Amino acid sequence: MTDPIGALREAFPEAVLESTIYRDTPIVTIEADALHDVGRYLRDTPDLSYDLLSDLSVVDRLNLPEGKGFEARVREARIREARFHGIYQLRSLDRSGDLLQLKVPFGGGDEPVARSVTDIWPAANWHEREAYDLFGVTYKGHPDLRRILMPNDWVRHPLRKDMPLGGERVPFTVTWEDEEFEHLGKQIMQMEQHPEPVPASMDSKHMVINMGPQHPATHGVLRLIVELDGERVMGIQPDIGYLHSGFEKQGEHVRYKDFVYYTDRMDYVSAMQNNLAYCLSVEKLLGVEAPPRGQAIRVIVCELQRIASHLVWLATHALDVGGTGLAVLMYAFREREDILDLFEMVCGARLTTSYLRVGGVSADFPPAFEPRVRELLDILLRRFDEYERMLTENPVWRGRLDGIGYISREDAIANGVTGPMLRGSGVKFDLRKAQPYCGYDQYDFDIPCFPEGDSYARYLVRLEEMRQSVRIIRQALDSLPDGHFLIDDPKIAPPKRELLDQSMEAVIHHFKLFTEGFSPPAGEAFHSVEASKGEMGVYLVSDGGPHPYRCRVRTPSFSNLQVIELMCKGHLFSDIVTVIGTIDIVLGDVDR
Repeated sequence: MTDPIGALREAFPEAVLESTIYRDTPIVTIEADALHDVGRYLRDTPDLSYDLLSDLSVVDRLNLPEGKGFEARVREARIREARFHGIYQLRSLDRSGDLLQLKVPFGGGDEPVARSVTDIWPAANWHEREAYDLFGVTYKGHPDLRRILMPNDWVRHPLRKDMPLGGERVPFTVTWEDEEFEHLGKQIMQMEQHPEPVPASMDSKHMVINMGPQHPATHGVLRLIVELDGERVMGIQPDIGYLHSGFEKQGEHVRYKDFVYYTDRMDYVSAMQNNLAYCLSVEKLLGVEAPPRGQAIRVIVCELQRIASHLVWLATHALDVGGTGLAVLMYAFREREDILDLFEMVCGARLTTSYLRVGGVSADFPPAFEPRVRELLDILLRRFDEYERMLTENPVWRGRLDGIGYISREDAIANGVTGPMLRGSGVKFDLRKAQPYCGYDQYDFDIPCFPEGDSYARYLVRLEEMRQSVRIIRQALDSLPDGHFLIDDPKIAPPKRELLDQSMEAVIHHFKLFTEGFSPPAGEAFHSVEASKGEMGVYLVSDGGPHPYRCRVRTPSFSNLQVIELMCKGHLFSDIVTVIGTIDIVLGDVDR
């Protein structure tokens, strides 16, 4: 395997400030001035080929203590003095998605400045806008640097360490003496309105209209600013952030074990997979693994979740584009309800499950679970065949999907697209195969992949993925190991219930865990899973305390949505509905 650290040290001996391998991840710190040259070298050198920018984020090191863990190895003063570090997670698809993390100390002190890498990896577009919005990093050369999640009149940048949690002014917090209440009993208060500017990239000779945020086909509070020449789409600018919940800021103010419950609320039709991405990242920080039974249980529930998520997509997509839409909606939600019944059986919840835990899962399968799953799997395969008979050769369905929303293999990779969208453009990349976790390498399954790159290809990918999930679940049930479902470490997971009646030490561990939590060693970890919509990754920085110093969530919907203009340009206005559906977004996943 190519050594990226050695290659960079040889090619850029003056630019490499520090390098290490931490938890099996190569991490290289480079000079900010060399970022562009290093980026092109990493992307274009055949033996490296880091062609996919998986994530781009920032760490504000204002309160990060020196002399702990990986920081103790840093010797260059210019690294320590830079308040803001850019974090670039790069993958090489030619080498099974091998990960390389670039760290770049930004200049500019409290007003950080960096060079944009959008001309190397177009996927950086929205990520750099997010870093500008939430941290105040100015990216020189960015094609459209403006806020993306926060309102335009928002003061300062909320993810900076000198911005307290909940410290911003809340306009609707008033008392009865305030003048806002003088209208009571007289008239309705008028909303303050501001004119919205037309995006600079749009031509005023064309019609510019809003689609959303109150629109049934945007699948949530998504506003699209659409430039039209007649009914032909000339440009689209998504306006997101209406559902921004500040999960990353919140994650930096709660204990590691307590953030699991927040992850449910991101992609709220894929809660189990959100839980898994976070738990694996924390476990990577801790240097531990869930026991074999816990890993197999994770696989089973996450594959059930994948099927449930794809059923929601299929149901709503069929309804959006017409034809037999209402019938498919009823049928697909019927099967999804059966899966949610199973989730309720194992953890008492249906949607926001919070079932996974750091070190395993919260409870073992009840006795009735396994036979009920096997019964459902037989039903699901027959139902998938029914869906296919209703849709695959349906002339209305084919007419609305064939050739619509095309994105080439090269554009998909360059723009950081992952999941079924990437595989629908002919790229056979799935983290379950490329970078196995939870024992996925023990299961025999295929990666559906179609080269056409249109909405119909993505439909075929997702339909076949559900069948492959059934295949994985059966194998996991057949080989389900005995043993405990949660790691046997009282400093990380609660002691077994029977021990609490026998051991004062167990009671003390239980008390300390639930009052203080646990503290991973100082370090950093980025771990991703193949969620239903694509790569779901969590980047954590530990300062040795009980809650993350930096909590970054890389969601697939955010990265995939930014290619909507590329997919819609030249199509009819009605095709926008098809494209939104084929991307399969959840706005909680976009906005976080």
